[in-house]
Amino acid sequence: MAKKLVIKVTAGADAPERCSQAFTVAAVAVASGVDVSLWLTGESSWFALPGRAAEFELPHAAPLPDLLDSLLAGGRVTLCTQCAARREITEQDVIEGVRIAGAQVFVQESLADGTQALVY
Repeated sequence: MAKKLVIKVTAGADAPERCSQAFTVAAVAVASGVDVSLWLTGESSWFALPGRAAEFELPHAAPLPDLLDSLLAGGRVTLCTQCAARREITEQDVIEGVRIAGAQVFVQESLADGTQALVY
């Protein structure tokens, strides 16, 4: 059975350590061959926009743009539909490779056989 990991990150610059932990765990999992789906919700929604990850700073942490690039290359990155709407973010605004999807897709991914879900 293939290993799958769904990570929902709710924190952004408002809680930088929690945000960085989510992206780091997701990127390490991708590098380890795990099927990863990272969900951007709440304040992390802003990282779906070009250049926003580069504004994130946390001492002694891997650069967020590098982590995001590895996730886009080897996993899936999804922006929450409602979170996008509240921030007036559209599909035309997001980084190439980021999809916008809602709770039904999150629940479907999270409950799939062989899947572990984490929320940060």
